[in-house]
Parts: sequence; C-alpha cells; structure tokens
Amino acid sequence: VQLQASGGGLVQAGGSLRLSCAVPRRTFSRDTIGWYRQAPGKQREMVAAISIDGSTNYEDSVKGRFTISRDNAKNTVYLQMNSLKPEDTAVYYCNSGTLSGGMVFGRWGQGTLVTVSS
Repeated sequence: VQLQASGGGLVQAGGSLRLSCAVPRRTFSRDTIGWYRQAPGKQREMVAAISIDGSTNYEDSVKGRFTISRDNAKNTVYLQMNSLKPEDTAVYYCNSGTLSGGMVFGRWGQGTLVTVSS
C-alpha cells in the first residue's frame, strides 16, 4: 500500500502547516500510521505516529509543536505543525508501521515538501 501525503509548502519560521495523509479504509482500520521526514543529506526519521486506539509517539524535537490526529470519518491522518523551525525543512511522508517507527509496512510515496524559511 502506498499512502499519499499532501499539504506541504513554504512557510516562515514560527508559522504553521497541516499535512494530510489519505489512507485506504482497510489500512486505516488496521494499522498504526506515522509521519516521517527526510531532510537533505540526512536519513529518513519518524516524526510522529498514531495507533488505531489513538496512542501517539513523537520524536523529541517536535514534542509540544506537532500534533498527529486521525479522522475516522475521512480515513485521514493529519500532522498539525506549529512553531515551525528551519530545521523542520524536509520532505514529509506518511506510511503504515509500528508506533516506535522502527518498521514500516507500505511503499514510500512521493511525499510533500515543507520548507521553513528563517
């Protein structure tokens, strides 16, 4: 399964963006969904994940700034990003996987680019 991320763009430091991930219904009802990012020259890392019961896990650098949520009616997972910093600049992807982010189950999509200017 390949999930599609959208909602990226260019924003100034301190600004906000909301990313969306459209998830097939079967995957949405069964799997934990995570947001991942890859900055230029760096490895892809998990940013946040949410399980089907609503448990969440966040990477330390985004705690208190990012919020992951699920919309059961729309089979969509969101990532609300506030107080954005230049170091948040990356291509953001969503995928199904484990809550820890150590394993992913689907294929990587194209992702959505987030650029934070200083």
